[in-house]
Amino acid sequence: MTVLILTSEEDVTADMVVAKLHDMGAPVMRLDPADLPGRAALSFDYTDGDFDGHLSVNGHVLGMRGLRSVWVRRPGEPAAHAEHPSPWLTAETRQALYGVLYSAPTRWMNHPRNAEQARLKPWQLRIAHLSDFAVPPTVFTTAPRVARQFVGEHRDVVVKSASGPPPGDPALALPTTLIGPEADFSAVAGGPTLLQRYIPKRADIRLTCVGTRLFAARKAAAPGQIDGRFGDTEHTWEAVPVPERIGKSVHTYLGLAGLAYAAFDFAEDEDGLWWFLECNQGGQFGFVELEAGQPISEAVARWLSQRGGDRRVPDSPR
Repeated sequence: MTVLILTSEEDVTADMVVAKLHDMGAPVMRLDPADLPGRAALSFDYTDGDFDGHLSVNGHVLGMRGLRSVWVRRPGEPAAHAEHPSPWLTAETRQALYGVLYSAPTRWMNHPRNAEQARLKPWQLRIAHLSDFAVPPTVFTTAPRVARQFVGEHRDVVVKSASGPPPGDPALALPTTLIGPEADFSAVAGGPTLLQRYIPKRADIRLTCVGTRLFAARKAAAPGQIDGRFGDTEHTWEAVPVPERIGKSVHTYLGLAGLAYAAFDFAEDEDGLWWFLECNQGGQFGFVELEAGQPISEAVARWLSQRGGDRRVPDSPR
């Protein structure tokens, strides 16, 4: 039984998991949907109420009856590398590939339907509240008046991107930035703006969940630091225990979201409270594994190599 990893060729994090799967003796196929058609090929037939057929990549063939699990890591756009790419070819390739994979009795990390909803920041905040996390007051608005009122109420507020950095190699990225009542809010009318009450933090927390296993790492913040992704704090990630209350909330969140993998970001305040900032259903873990010495790639490999039941229909996110 083979593990199928959907990701790009340059994905170093996937390389770590592939190495662990090889160590375990678990067969693995790595496929970038961007290589279909071309370097990769597919052929499926529908008879007797089910699909049979195969995927092939560089001579490596995977039969649908031998599919154990699918890890949707960082796949490219279907048919992006085709000799004659087009929106039509992308749509046709997506229909063929994902339509058949959705029909297979396999385990997903994570199912694309659930993953798509899990990326939505407003939805994340609602699920975090239902999971009993501490969630900072937040507003999404295109009204300068509403933004001004929110900042007037909470005084110290951060503005940040809801969707993360734009794809490709953008010339400008939006780090989380602290603003006050004196800011010019007129630009808010140009597009939806995310404003959130600032949480003065003494540390950033990255909690990675793989199935039921939790790996928490802590990195002390520099004085006055706003965004833990930017700037050198002169500290490294260190493994820390997961508080019982946080662990319970994490499992509740993943159950509501229908996720098998997620990377949570928290801000730890001066009282030691972990404030929910976001949950990235496809977040990187290589950097924290290397610094904190946590066996996350091994945990992912073990989850993917386990036997599972028929998972043609994913758990329905709420």
